[in-house]
Amino acid sequence: MNFLKRFFGKKDRPVKNYTDFWNWFLTREKFFFATVKKKGNIEKDFFNDLAAKLAELKEGYFFLTGMFDDDTVELVFTADSNLNNIVFVEELVSSAPGIAGWKFTALKAALNVNDIGISMGGYKFSAETLSFYSEIDDSYPDEINITVCHPDFTEENKSVISNGVFIFLEHILGELDFVNNIDEVHVTSHNLAKQELIPITKLQGFLSWRQREFVEKYEDATYDTEVNDRAILEAKLENGNALIATINTELLRWDRKASHPWVAVLVIKYDGSKGNGMPDSTDYELFNQVEEKILAALPDHEGYLNIGRQTADGIREIYFACRDFRKPSKIFYQVQQELASRYDVSYEIYQDKYWRSFERFHKE
Repeated sequence: MNFLKRFFGKKDRPVKNYTDFWNWFLTREKFFFATVKKKGNIEKDFFNDLAAKLAELKEGYFFLTGMFDDDTVELVFTADSNLNNIVFVEELVSSAPGIAGWKFTALKAALNVNDIGISMGGYKFSAETLSFYSEIDDSYPDEINITVCHPDFTEENKSVISNGVFIFLEHILGELDFVNNIDEVHVTSHNLAKQELIPITKLQGFLSWRQREFVEKYEDATYDTEVNDRAILEAKLENGNALIATINTELLRWDRKASHPWVAVLVIKYDGSKGNGMPDSTDYELFNQVEEKILAALPDHEGYLNIGRQTADGIREIYFACRDFRKPSKIFYQVQQELASRYDVSYEIYQDKYWRSFERFHKE
């Protein structure tokens, strides 16, 4: 029996936390190092094992690797620009032990714009082919919307050109700044440009200036949600089911919304077939407990403003406006895991500086 154990090897323990992952990595790192150093079969001998272990930890980790220098392998962990997973990538790397010969990096870093040349679908994306201009809407002056121009853009190749532009922008800005510093990107051709074109090499400087201006404008903005009463809004859906929303309508009239530019939405799906789309008493009580737990974890004085909730058609949605997206990502993921055996739970976090997502709740 001992011979069989030695022959087949001992099964890896499942990875349940960052420490487990790095302990597992330490048992393989020399083999992984040699695979990358010697340009072996990285997919088979490194990435397959790495992907399997990261999936045990959490879905949503991506990675790439290469030699940082002659004696160091760099392993870059990325969220693939998925805002919900950025905090987990950052935490994984921050928990990494020091391992000789390895450099661990959280998120794809910005590269020199003049060093980047991307070919996709027969089109080239570089400092020579791309330019941009900024569009400012007087109704939403804090939004950073840019239009990127490519000389070969047409309606027929719009998808290919847009994908190439987005990949190029992520390369020159870095993964974090790409999701953090731009509200919206439009893509068009040079001859359809509505303003004077600016070389794409100046984009990083422009965004840094706009972001500094934005932070200085709103760094002291706070709001105490406890002073407001919630309004109860009711409606009837086309299928006859009821919709009930409890919303802080006074908060929605705040003139400093952009200070909390991230909207976080937790979605819980339940069986509302027997109650006109509404939860039964058991579900209702549990949802209230969940909401109280979230409110305690995301207090307004730390930059998390509870907008309210909506219940209809077997779906409970809980809304927050936030200064930062990292903590809501962690709290909502924790709730998702805790409720997974009973409900279908999902969440979304996105940038919406003027909370236009909630315009449907404004009273005339």
